[in-house]
Amino acid sequence: MENGKWADRPLMRYLKGRPMAHLVGAPMLLLGTLGMLGCDKAFDAEFGGTGISGAMLVGAGEDHANWITHGRTYDEQRYSPLENVNTDNVGDLGLAWFADMDTARGQEATPLVMDGKLYLTTAWSKVKAFDAATGEPLWDYDPQVPGETAVKACCDVVNRGLAAWGEDLFLGTLDGRLVSLDRDTGAVNWEVQTTDPDASYTVTGAPRVIDGRIIIGNGGAEFGVRGYVAAYSVEDGSELWRFYTVPDGNEGEPGSEDAPQYLQDAAETWNTDVLRSSDAIGGGGTVWDSMAYDPDLNMLYIGVGNGSPWNRAYRSPGEDGRGEGDNLYLSSIVAIRPDTGEYVWHYQTTPGETWDYTATQHIILADMEIDGEQREVLMQAPKNGFFYVIDRATGEFLSAEEYIPQNWAEGIDENGRPIFSEAARIDVTGEPAMVMPGPLGGHNWHPMAFHPGEGLVYIPAFEAATIYDPEDNWKPDTARGFNVGFNLGAGDLPPDLGIRKQLYGTVKGKLMAWDPVAQEARWTVEFPGPWNGGLLATGGGLVFQGNSGSEFAAYDAANGDKLWSFAAQTGIVAPPITYTVNGEQYVAVLAGWGGAYAITADGHMIDEQGPVRNISRLLVFKLGGEATLPAMSDMADRPLDPPPSRASADTIALGKMKYARYCAVCHAAGAVGSTTLPDLRRSGALDSRQTWHAVVQEGALSDNGMASFADSLSPEESEAIRAYVIARANEDKALEAPDADPDQMARR
Repeated sequence: MENGKWADRPLMRYLKGRPMAHLVGAPMLLLGTLGMLGCDKAFDAEFGGTGISGAMLVGAGEDHANWITHGRTYDEQRYSPLENVNTDNVGDLGLAWFADMDTARGQEATPLVMDGKLYLTTAWSKVKAFDAATGEPLWDYDPQVPGETAVKACCDVVNRGLAAWGEDLFLGTLDGRLVSLDRDTGAVNWEVQTTDPDASYTVTGAPRVIDGRIIIGNGGAEFGVRGYVAAYSVEDGSELWRFYTVPDGNEGEPGSEDAPQYLQDAAETWNTDVLRSSDAIGGGGTVWDSMAYDPDLNMLYIGVGNGSPWNRAYRSPGEDGRGEGDNLYLSSIVAIRPDTGEYVWHYQTTPGETWDYTATQHIILADMEIDGEQREVLMQAPKNGFFYVIDRATGEFLSAEEYIPQNWAEGIDENGRPIFSEAARIDVTGEPAMVMPGPLGGHNWHPMAFHPGEGLVYIPAFEAATIYDPEDNWKPDTARGFNVGFNLGAGDLPPDLGIRKQLYGTVKGKLMAWDPVAQEARWTVEFPGPWNGGLLATGGGLVFQGNSGSEFAAYDAANGDKLWSFAAQTGIVAPPITYTVNGEQYVAVLAGWGGAYAITADGHMIDEQGPVRNISRLLVFKLGGEATLPAMSDMADRPLDPPPSRASADTIALGKMKYARYCAVCHAAGAVGSTTLPDLRRSGALDSRQTWHAVVQEGALSDNGMASFADSLSPEESEAIRAYVIARANEDKALEAPDADPDQMARR
């Protein structure tokens, strides 16, 4: 091999510039690389025996058979060179095998594939292993997450995947544990608690492993926590470093002289008096999903989440009570050293964020020519609706353009700072406003993909606005419920099924092929509903994606033509992967409707063909596959048959307010119900004050995820919520009656 080409190999890039101690094991590293390409596995002693090594992870792009890290490669491109399945023959793709899951909640995981075995996580942080060619179950693991943990999760009891190192797998559980599992048996090697179990932290994201360090963040900003990302030893789970994303307010105070400089700098952008006050609830900034790693630069890139509370007027007020300060490092991309946790640089996508505009969305690294110069870039389409291209070595802003319609900013200036729209700055005006995008963003957690041959980033985007209504005299409640500083019931739709249908019809999902150099869409495919699945791009010229229409499809990567589809019987939000066993290519996706939109939207309004149901199932395809799914059972709703509504208007109004604060996040605004969690309008508990009290106050269903709200709601407030739901159920029952207004029924 020519010297120039050899120098570009991942192994040599990994060794280049590293201390001599890293070179001692170079022969073993080389053997590891050969093993990655199909020879026996052998790895240098530095990385601890056999199994997945540092060299394998750095060189994962050359391992076409397996999928050994979350985004397939450290640059998170989610591109596979496999081309056995291609634009010419994808029509012959058929179901090879499937496996039903034992959970009926959202499924968001990316499977890993190693040595002909497939490993995946499911809802409730369970882990399963299969023969990747036949689907034979090998083992499963249940971490026994307590059911009441569900009320700490903003967006369903999901899990997005595993990390691998040596012969072990690593899992973050919903209740904040990091668990090491033996890859062959599923036996637990060790587990550690990475979060404060008394606070409302959760872990839903997939860990990453870099040089024997497990990197993992957490969620919980809506409930009032302080965000951080941390590294743990693969050997025993001991914490190696912790990087806080927001200050605690004590920086600069006596006794805090050792506070890191980056946090001292951040503190200057906050009202630190509020951070230190008795009403402080952590500031937010959780690192709940995206990470990427550049081994040449030795930089780990993390995406930082929203503020806690969302409303900056409460989180960081100025002297006039209006929101003030950029509040670093909320809604930022931050580069740190993975070996020490040292801060390197940051870029803030939404200074002073107040709309839940996280920057935790998928980060992709790539090299490309921009204005005649070869650049090492980082790309992200965060919630705020702009697509960003950043120099990943320095953090220099290169460009940003909106990828969906938005109205919170008039544009991005030459320094990369948004030009705010005054009307949307609700933390300053104190007035409600309809803002696009809403808190679900223009793009959420669903992974993008990058096709280097086409030079395109594929974005699972959507359009959905929200009314943000600042809540008067808001106070935090860290025991239960969202702590956002807005009235979450402000956007309730009227009890008119036709109007609901029309408004849901304005919500769009899109598959966009985005040119990051020209900063424009090359092509777009629109869907009738949002919350469509993550993406995979392949060397066969294909882009794979599932959608809320219960379809899994393949598109031409060049022009967006749909070339193949499969009726999946359930909505798909998880991203697909591809791999080979004995030279045969497979495409796999975990199906199962769920997540933030699914549990809060009216499930009957999402798809014209009827409600989107959850059938949690792994689907695996190959050319010529002949397996078939079982026939679907009928999904008929229980008729609305609530008790009469006899409560006073004042009681119903109180119930509406408390429902919006504590219930809407899981059971949907207006009590319309989803298809993933119980529709309270149809709950049998409505008939009995005692039964309702047992559930809401005493936690009778805590094992199912419905914990007690006794610390947040008085019995009278709980009963008012029941009265409100009864009133809403009666309103909708009247609309469904045979003698209902025919004009309203026609609008359905």
